[in-house]
Amino acid sequence: MASIQKRGANSYTLRVELGYDTEGNRVRKLKTIKGNFGKRELEKELAKFVAEVESGQYISLDKMTFEYFITEWRTKFVERNLEAKTIVNYLYHVNKRILPHFGKLRMDKIKTMHIVDYLEKLHDQERIIGKGKLSSATIVYNYRVLRSIFSKAVDWKVIKENPIKGVTKPKEKSKEMDVYNDEEVKFVIGALANEKQLFRILILLAITTGLRCGELLGLEWKHIDLEHAFIEVKQSIPMFKDGQPIIKEPKTKNSIRKVSVPQFVIDELRAFQLQCKKDRLKLEEKWEGGERFFVFCNWNGKPFYTKTPSDMWRRFIKKYPQMKYIRFHDLRHTSATLLINQGVHAKIISNRLGHSNIGTTMNVYGHAIESADKAAASKFDSFFEVKQQKQL
Repeated sequence: MASIQKRGANSYTLRVELGYDTEGNRVRKLKTIKGNFGKRELEKELAKFVAEVESGQYISLDKMTFEYFITEWRTKFVERNLEAKTIVNYLYHVNKRILPHFGKLRMDKIKTMHIVDYLEKLHDQERIIGKGKLSSATIVYNYRVLRSIFSKAVDWKVIKENPIKGVTKPKEKSKEMDVYNDEEVKFVIGALANEKQLFRILILLAITTGLRCGELLGLEWKHIDLEHAFIEVKQSIPMFKDGQPIIKEPKTKNSIRKVSVPQFVIDELRAFQLQCKKDRLKLEEKWEGGERFFVFCNWNGKPFYTKTPSDMWRRFIKKYPQMKYIRFHDLRHTSATLLINQGVHAKIISNRLGHSNIGTTMNVYGHAIESADKAAASKFDSFFEVKQQKQL
């Protein structure tokens, strides 16, 4: 049984009676609608409400749990609006920690202090992968995800006030950059002479161009101009989904760029390209790369999985106990700091790295630039010494 009850000038309550529960209590669903409805429009709204109730799709907003809202947020916002890699990261943190903590609470009952307490407890939690407590970056990421969830809850009128508004964003400790100096880079390049051609070129490009890992994986031979010694960065492979690479344009318009390559690397690339073409011809129907011809791929033409470069790099470094370990991504930072120490202008470095603006470069490499600036200033000491000697 369904009915409509007028509540105010433009307010109506839709009511659906569902009988009685096992304890004899009447079960009903109510929904308030506001607007200037005619009789036929009201009947349509009631019919729609009845259909929602009977199909189990309707849930009263004032009783909506956090767990239920997450399903709405995921399907109607996250999966429709965010990048594939961001979706994976958001849902990872939701499923691992946020949902188990808030899941059964009603959305309208979650207060600012609940979120403050949650973020505080994260400081004492252990990493899921690896040893030690959660990093400050992970805690900040949890804050970002919660901010997205509750902001959408306010936008969609599920709650009136945003409980995260009173929460101070956790501090993220700046991690000191780990890079190789000139001598360490020379050692790596020397050690690469004993490695397979593919891996040697992967590392040489990482060091000399500063390309991101995803940009290296998305690199095709058509993007390399061997005659004029430059690479066009046009696409990236940030992740795989269902076993297939997600191929997309780089993260910002500035990331679409041309990067010059030193001649000794071009010579290596020319020899490697010739070998790759021969290998492709031998495969014939076993080739699975389609029309794409990736520089860094498996034997069948499919691009490397996103973790593969890091795994290969880790195995390489283990061969040399005298070498400190840095992440594969830190080769990008190494590339930038080497150029800074050589006095290359920050704007050129910014362009090579594909930063959205020079301010990003200055923020990320501010310490290295400051050190290089001090070294440059010290050059003037020699002039002062000459002047003193003349006076004597």
